[in-house]
Amino acid sequence: MPYFVGLMLLEMVVGALMTGSPVVTLSDGLTSLSAGMISRLPMLVMRGCELSAYLYVWDHFHLLELPWDSAWTWWLTFLGVDFCYYWVHRFAHEVAILWAAHQVHHSSEYYNLTTALRQSLTQQFTSWIFYLPMALAVPPSVFAVHIQLNLLYQFWIHTEVIRDLGPLEWIFNTPKHHRVHHGRNLYCIDKNYGGILIIWDRLFGTFAAESDKVVYGLVFPINTFEILYVQLHYYVYLWKRSRTYKTVSDKVSTFIKGPSWKPGKRRLGDHVDNPKVTGNEIPHGPKWSLTFQVYVALHFLLVLWTYHELFESKTVLSQLTIFGMTSYVLLTLTSLGFIIEQRPSSAFLETIRCVVMVMLMRYSYLRSALPLLSVPTEVS
Repeated sequence: MPYFVGLMLLEMVVGALMTGSPVVTLSDGLTSLSAGMISRLPMLVMRGCELSAYLYVWDHFHLLELPWDSAWTWWLTFLGVDFCYYWVHRFAHEVAILWAAHQVHHSSEYYNLTTALRQSLTQQFTSWIFYLPMALAVPPSVFAVHIQLNLLYQFWIHTEVIRDLGPLEWIFNTPKHHRVHHGRNLYCIDKNYGGILIIWDRLFGTFAAESDKVVYGLVFPINTFEILYVQLHYYVYLWKRSRTYKTVSDKVSTFIKGPSWKPGKRRLGDHVDNPKVTGNEIPHGPKWSLTFQVYVALHFLLVLWTYHELFESKTVLSQLTIFGMTSYVLLTLTSLGFIIEQRPSSAFLETIRCVVMVMLMRYSYLRSALPLLSVPTEVS
């Protein structure tokens, strides 16, 4: 995390020097960081699905054991994990119920290193399936290293300050290629799925080179910073859409075919109903005072400390403590989203949150990094 924060600060400085404008806004950046925080909460009650399922298959069904100390094993695992990731990623775009999870990562209308951390709460519950064939031969320890390497590599490609890497663009997934993947321009949709390598997209016909100015975000922008809505709204949308169809086949197809599918269309649908992208789109953002911005930033830092305590506590936390701290984190991130959007109910929700915060601190379920700042400020 210190390296992530350092690189994000560096990107802000370089981006400001290059363009004269900030590469990230407070509202969008905090929403992305909040999504990243939420995506890790299941780790408090379970080991990662990918490793758990992988270990089970390895223990019960592996056919051979590649030597962990062989360079060939490590290179083959590197290629295997990246190949599997390509299909994880492609299916997440081409199957609507999987897109319901992955759309979180595409919901920002900005493209910067905070966008890399805008991850889904639910995608991890299905992505593990695609890696299981590797458990028939590759030792779990080797797989664990490469699944993390693949994930960490993709952090740095979420930036606009790196324009072109020359010959490396032919082999590796780079910021230039991944910018296309995050675009909602017609030529960008469902392109450049690669993790570390771009060769899979070139092989399977899903590659697109950056050409017109990329406009980022979802085809139909959600225009909200309310974090639970960002995470879960598409599931509700699919359910409501399926209920409008009469046949069971069409209802099921709503979930298992492409997000753009409609009855009578091909599996992935088409994009005739997409809003036209002109390149002059202005990202959605709130009009809020400096006072509110300071308040939100301050309380986000406080809840970030609580979040850090959840994962890094040197003492064993009880299930009740974990539940209370997790609930407080979710309540805080939701309330701050309401404040960013200036919703009429934000004052009421924030008052409740502050009362909960004081109660948790009173009974030692919560500890502040800055005791003098732990007394909540009234929001009107």
